[in-house]
Amino acid sequence: MSTKVSESTGYVSNVQMSAIGYVMAAIIAIVMLPVFPVVVLVWLLWRVFVAGDDVEPSYETWRNDPNRLRPSPPEPETDDEDED
Repeated sequence: MSTKVSESTGYVSNVQMSAIGYVMAAIIAIVMLPVFPVVVLVWLLWRVFVAGDDVEPSYETWRNDPNRLRPSPPEPETDDEDED
């Protein structure tokens, strides 16, 4: 006989699913261990030969840049209607 929704006891931990999740995480970690040194070597070679040392833009460098476009103060409004 099935349990009615109104008689549900709420959240119950699912030990079987947790165990399967931990087993899968362990299998993935074991499989990835031999690949880890290769990934590190490729990353290091990329950093040495491909990646440039570009200066990361920041607010301070933008603010102190003498060639940046600075806004001019607004011009005062003139009443063209009074001149008629």
